[in-house]
This record gives sequence, C-alpha cells and structure tokens, in this order.
Amino acid sequence: NASGARRAKKRSSGESPGDGQTLRSSGRQSKRKATDTEEEDDQSEKKYRKCEKAGCSAMYPVCFASASERCAKNGYTSRWYHLSCGEHFCNECFDHYYRSHKDGFETFASWKKVWTSNGKSEPSLKAFMADQQLPYWLIHVSATCHKYSHVHFFQVQCTKPDCRKWRQLTKEIQLTASLAAAYRCGMKFNNIKSEEPDQCSQPEDLRVAEVTDSWWHSMLILPPLFKDSPASPFLTAYYPDCVGMSPSAPTIHHAIFFLHIITVLFPGLCPYFQPFYQPNECGKALCVRPDMMELDELYEFPEFSRDPTMYLALRNLILASWHKNCKEVLTSEKCAQHIIVRGLVRVRCVQELDRVLHFMTRKGLINTGVLAAKQPLLPETYCSKNVIIIGAGASGLAAARQLQNFGTQVVVLEARDRIGGRVWDDASLGVTAGRGAQIVNGCVNNPIALMCEQLGIKMHKLGERCDLFQEGGQVTDPAIDKRMDFHFNAILDVVSEWRKDKSQNQDTALGEKVQEVKKNFLQESGMQFSELEEKVLQFHLSNLEFACGSTLDQVSARSWDHNEFFAQFSGDHTLLTKGYSVLLYKLAEGLDIHTKCPVLVTVPLTLLQRNLIQFNPPLPERKVKAIHSLGAGIIEKISLQFPYRFWDKKIQGADYFGHIPPGLEKRGMFSVFYDLDPQRKQAVLMSIISGDAVSSVRDMEDKEVVDECMRVLRELFKEQEVPEPMNFFITHWSKDIWSQMSYSFVKTGGSGEAYDVLAEDVQGKVFFAGEATNRHFPQTVTGAYLSGVREASKMAAM
Repeated sequence: NASGARRAKKRSSGESPGDGQTLRSSGRQSKRKATDTEEEDDQSEKKYRKCEKAGCSAMYPVCFASASERCAKNGYTSRWYHLSCGEHFCNECFDHYYRSHKDGFETFASWKKVWTSNGKSEPSLKAFMADQQLPYWLIHVSATCHKYSHVHFFQVQCTKPDCRKWRQLTKEIQLTASLAAAYRCGMKFNNIKSEEPDQCSQPEDLRVAEVTDSWWHSMLILPPLFKDSPASPFLTAYYPDCVGMSPSAPTIHHAIFFLHIITVLFPGLCPYFQPFYQPNECGKALCVRPDMMELDELYEFPEFSRDPTMYLALRNLILASWHKNCKEVLTSEKCAQHIIVRGLVRVRCVQELDRVLHFMTRKGLINTGVLAAKQPLLPETYCSKNVIIIGAGASGLAAARQLQNFGTQVVVLEARDRIGGRVWDDASLGVTAGRGAQIVNGCVNNPIALMCEQLGIKMHKLGERCDLFQEGGQVTDPAIDKRMDFHFNAILDVVSEWRKDKSQNQDTALGEKVQEVKKNFLQESGMQFSELEEKVLQFHLSNLEFACGSTLDQVSARSWDHNEFFAQFSGDHTLLTKGYSVLLYKLAEGLDIHTKCPVLVTVPLTLLQRNLIQFNPPLPERKVKAIHSLGAGIIEKISLQFPYRFWDKKIQGADYFGHIPPGLEKRGMFSVFYDLDPQRKQAVLMSIISGDAVSSVRDMEDKEVVDECMRVLRELFKEQEVPEPMNFFITHWSKDIWSQMSYSFVKTGGSGEAYDVLAEDVQGKVFFAGEATNRHFPQTVTGAYLSGVREASKMAAM
C-alpha cells in the first residue's frame, strides 16, 4: 500500500513527502491533513478515486464496511476493493481485518478457521466481506399476503401493497426467511415506529436498476453462497461452496448418514424423495448432481456455464423446497424468502428466480403430479396455443394436466367410455385388482410415488420372499432356486457380452440365443441340469417373458434390455392397493375430456377396412420403420376371489409365490400368484399369463381358464382343500380394439433407438406420447406418465 499512500499525498497536496518521514506514515498524515483542509475550505474540492476494476461504473465508490475509524466512507482511499459494481470497501477497512495488529484481525481469523474447515474455496478477505459484512437487501411484499405474528419486531402497515421496491438494511440486521416474508418499506426494529407515514414514496436505490443489466453479473467478483438454504440437509456430504451454500453457516458433520439426517430434520418427508445424487452415486432416475449443471440446463442458461454457482444455489433451493412440500404450488415468492445472502447479489438472485422456476416447472421437475394450479404456472409466451390430445391414458392425462397448469387450453379425446387406457382397476372382488398395471417398480423419485404422497395414499412395499411350489405341493429347496437363478443371470450376462460388437443386422431372437448359451455351457462344463432344475430355469424364463410382454423368440437379443443403459428407478417395489386409477382420475379432474363421442367418418371404406388412421401429409418413413420395428407385447391376468385364504399357512406372510411349470408347453401359464390384500382380510389371488400361454388361452372360454388355474392351485396346495372361487375376472387385452397389446418390446432386428424416433414430433404439429415413446422407461405407467410430461414441456417451449 506504499504506492497507494504516495498517490494519496500527491493528489491531495501536490507535494512529495519530507526526507525525515516514512512513506507510509507521511501518506496517511497528508491524507488526513488534505481532508481537513478540504472540509474547512471548500467541500466541492474533495478528492475521489474511482474503482480501478475494468468495466466498473462506480466513479465515486462508497465503503459499505465502515469497520475502521479511518474508513474512507465516500471519500478517498489508496485502493478500492471491488465486489460488484455497486459494492466496494476501502483500503483502511481492508487493513482493519487483514493486519494482525488491528482490532478486526481476530474476527477475520475466526471466520477463516470455520470457512477452511467446512469449505473448499479460498478464505480471502473479499470472501469474508461478502459473507459477513455486506448489508442485506429486502423487497417490499404485499401487506395482505402473509401472517407474521411470529416475527418479533414492529411492523409498519404500508398503504401501497404493490410497492415492490428494494431496500438496504443496516449491516447489523440479520436476514431470516420470516423477515424476508414480512418486510415492508419503512419497517423499524426494536419497536421504534417510523416517523414518515408513507415510506414507499421514497425512491429506490439507483444501484438496484444496474443489477438488472446483463453485464452486472459478469462484474461480480464472488458468486453468491446462500445461508440456511432448504437444500442444506440434503447436501451435507458436499462442500457447501461447491453447491451454492456458505461454509460459514452451521453444518451437519458429513459422516452422518444422509437418510438419517433427512428424517431428523424433515420429519414426515417421503423416504422416496431423493432429488440429489450423493457423492459416488450414479444411475438413479430423476436425480441431479447438486454441484453440476445438466446439459439441458446449460442450453437454457449458457451465461452460467463458466461459473454455475448462482444457478446451482437457486436450482438446489427450488428442488429441496418442492420436495419438502409437494402438495402446494411452489412459487417464486415462497422461494425468495429462503434466499439468504448478503449484498446486491440477492437482488439478482431473486430476479433470476423466475426464469429458473419456470424452466424447472416446464421440465416437470417441480409443480407436477396431481396439482391443479389456480393461476397459469408459466408466462403467456409458453401457453398461447390450444392443444388436442388423443387418448386419456397415463401419458395423455399427464400431458393435459401439465399443459392446463401452464395456462394452455386443452381438449382430450378418448375412444373408450372411460379414462385410463391400459390402466383399468376392478373392485368387484372385494379388493382393487388391476386388470392392467398395479405394481410400481422402483419408488425412489418415481412420479407415481410423488402423486401418492400428494394424495396421502400409502403404497404397500412388496417383500423379497417368493417360494417356488411344484405341482404336487412340494416347496422347492431354496438352494436349488438360488443356484438356477445364478445360472439364469449368467446366461443373460453371456448374451450381454455377445452383443457388444454386434450390429443391428446381426441380431437374433433372445430365446434362440438363450438356448444356444445354455447348450454351450452344459457341453463345456460337462454339467447336466436335473429335471427339477430345468423346471426352475423355465420359471425364470417365464418371468423374463412376463417382463418383455412377449415370447422370447420375438424379442431382440441385442436390445431386449436397452433401457438399462439409462438411469432407472431404484428402491422398493410396491403394490398400489387402491390401484392406479385413483391417481389418473385425480389427474383428470377439471380437464375437458370427451369419451366415446359419436363422429361422422367420410373417408373411403378401404381405409376403414385396413384399420388405419390417415396422416396428411404421411408420417416420415423413419417413423413408419420405427413403428414396425417394435413389438406389441401382450400378457393377460386372472384374478380369483375365494371364501377364505387357504394359502396363508404355506406361504408364511409372503406377498407372492411362484409356480414351477411342469414342462416347456406350460411355461408362462400362471407363473406367479400375487396376494392382493396386504392386510390379509380379503382372499384374492392374481396371476399372469405370458409368452406362448397367451395364445393358448386366447380362444378358451373364461371358465376353462379358471378351471386350468384351479388345477394348478390344487397341485401347489395338494395337502389341503382348495375351495372353488366365489368370483373372478380374466383380462382380454389382445381382443380390446383400442389396445390389442399390453406394452412394447424391441423385436429381433430392431433397436432401442426406435423409441426415440417414435417420440419425435412431425413438423411441430403432431406430437407423440406413451410408454412406447419412452426409451428410458418403456413398458411402465411411469414411462407413459413421463412421456406426457415431456411432450407438454416440448409443446410449451415451441
């Protein structure tokens, strides 16, 4: 600072320091003398020094710190330290904290110790000033919007509730969420009333207008680091300053188990809500890295690509706030209260909040599920067009709900006389039995779990136990089951290795490849499976056909599990004891849905005979090829109601049990039986028909199918009497003219890319949704729902 001192004296008096004076002391004495002279003679001659930061607009900086008795305030200093274009501190206040013999050094040293123990960024004096010394800024909020009996200070009732002016607090006032929610212009603290009746008439600080300019953010020296962010309990395993939070704020030790922290700090938080990856985690669907922007975020907010801290702080705060309370629409006002950061950067953060919140809403990350918004969630630019949606299944209803919440006028057309599509629940047996989907596979971050949470619906967690029964009633030795499960998975692992260097035209049927791998293994090892082991293997292959929705001779060996290359939903598998329909009917509330409407069709008869929908212009050839490269998988279900629960003693509390087929010709016929009443009050079993067994029962009468199912049950429970069912139903999805399938799969010679092609819109006018357009999560209601959310976002952005 010696050179700065020299400049100070020279500008003040035009003289050089005397030979007998040190440069440092002479500079300060001269500065004080010059200042005294100016104040006595002519205030207009007072000397100033502009900020030397290139591009800074501050010609006459003012020191915000006022820490030193010699603070330059709005006068001259040997050097201004730039934090933003409206915030500087003088060299005297720098010395007050930085020099070890000064009074403020211990304060800085104590802060530095906390910062270095919790954070990763440099504990510089500028960081200290930004974190501890800058004043807070508040915006006036409507006097009618909040209750604030819990705020312990005197409140001034404002006559202009729509003021919205920003005010700077004195630096000793600590900002809290409750203060931010209730602040009014002119509000005084310590029970001191304001003398002026209308503080809103006072002009806003001119520096606030500068914050809005695009260049202002580029002149910010340090990124904003929030205190007391709602995201903090979710991110205890991260360095706070890497995820947009201040290391000086109270933190929880990183070693504490994450879920335990969340449970303690947010009692009642759904355990399936895990919006952020923890360090070293990967492959979890609908999860974000709290310390990194996603690709779509970088495309939307390129200005944060060099330093994403402000965006991450806002995004993490918004995500955490949503998951803490997903039963109400999350607004900018609710989020802004929790932006606790010093300085003018808080103004910029609140200004950016709308953009980030709208982006996350449009992408379906927040403000989604069964919520019905009273006001449009997006600006008019996103909802100027009307949309017609064909089909009131999970994807159609998801898209319709999203678009209507955005502010778009939506009409849904459904050919059936009911909504739900391939979701169809039946309560005729005394419990809810899904004719279609009823199980949620992987609940962590699953939107189905979110909707259940919003509606207060409990999901029944399915246990892992599944005993395998042989016809004759014997329970299969668990060791045999475990051994054959190992061989089954080993076969699939070999198939996975085989396909690594195979092109699409080298594909073959999965069933054929499985048999080939099995044959080679037995020949090379000299092993031979016993008759029972072979039957257990057939049980596992039957389960695979259930998962694919088709016989294995139609499924691609190269792409049968193509979606596993993407992050999948993890966690518990659950049974929706109330069915999916309760969710879909809630989604449908308030939507303009037309079911089974009479229409006058005047197209040529030949088109009707071919059962085609005419697209004009025709669909692109690549889309047509994609349509034909996917298979339409089919499974059927049977549900039986009995007078009592004859199976309880044998299965010992399990949620389901398996049936080992007696031979290859019976594979897929009632492989697994599910107990549909976890409360153990009703006696209802549901089973699956898959693979070749579907075609076997297609032409059978329902009574014949029931008789065959009862024959199997009586074999499995041969040691006891199995009663006749009191009631039953059997699905016929293959004969349903509006479905004719259960779910899609990749046919031999096809690829997972077909799902992406099906998801492409045509000329921005015709859009496509459904499980068969979701490459990440096909074959599921979740995938169908998310495809609807995806298309709603796409249409809103066009």
